[in-house]
Amino acid sequence: MRKQIFTLAVALFALLFTVSLNAQVKTPPASPTVKMETTIGLTDVHVEYSRPGMKGRKIFAADGLVPLGEVWRTGANQATKLTFGGDVMVGGAELKAGSYAVLTKPGATSWEVMLFPYETGSWNSYVEKDPAAVAKVMSKKTGSEVETFTIEVQNYTMDGADIIMKWDETMVALPVKTNVKETVMANIDQIMAGPSMNDFYQSASFLAENGDKKKALEYINKAVEMGGDTPRYWMVRRQALIHADLGMKETAMAAFKKSMELAKKAGNMDYVRMNEKSLKAMMK
Repeated sequence: MRKQIFTLAVALFALLFTVSLNAQVKTPPASPTVKMETTIGLTDVHVEYSRPGMKGRKIFAADGLVPLGEVWRTGANQATKLTFGGDVMVGGAELKAGSYAVLTKPGATSWEVMLFPYETGSWNSYVEKDPAAVAKVMSKKTGSEVETFTIEVQNYTMDGADIIMKWDETMVALPVKTNVKETVMANIDQIMAGPSMNDFYQSASFLAENGDKKKALEYINKAVEMGGDTPRYWMVRRQALIHADLGMKETAMAAFKKSMELAKKAGNMDYVRMNEKSLKAMMK
């Protein structure tokens, strides 16, 4: 009995020892990571960065934590990541939609803000590469200390905003402009011009599958007509199917044949086979 108790005790000790080895002590990060998102104009903007603290240290100075005139990761830990959902102008430079690593070179009166196509969180990997854009922005003293490095978006307008970076008593504003005016005008022109060929096709498809065949026929005829001399083979097939559902056998067969010919020219053999199958079924 004692032997069994001893064996059980040894097993429990081994289990507890194993658990203690696997356990990890968790402590707060020295530089917390922040993920922020907003919309500038009609463009989604995401920022991901780490926030170091002053902790009594001198920051922007020749002998500071961030030496003036040297490249800085613009935060802590991994490279700061800035993502634009659409094309933008940053500090007057054009940038395509996508993600960018942000490195800066702080100076006494101005900063260089360098944006590199994002590849990795290792900021050192960008130092020898050519940035996609470089913006020079003026720096100014705020008159009050900001203990933790902060990136935020302020000064929103209809088509722009400023990405603000501040730490200690220094602040810089990186202007971002979007093409919201062109986007809105294009949308207005499209809406005022009326439904597109694809709008009629999508509406016809929905109505055909949800009971209103006659309205579906009206819309699909408009879609095919808008195709002019080069109607889309998938739209002509939808037209044929609607004709068939309405008992219009002759026009349905003509449309299946036309769709098949168009699909052959386009090299889409799936539609060729579907139309052949539909024609055989109607000939029975």
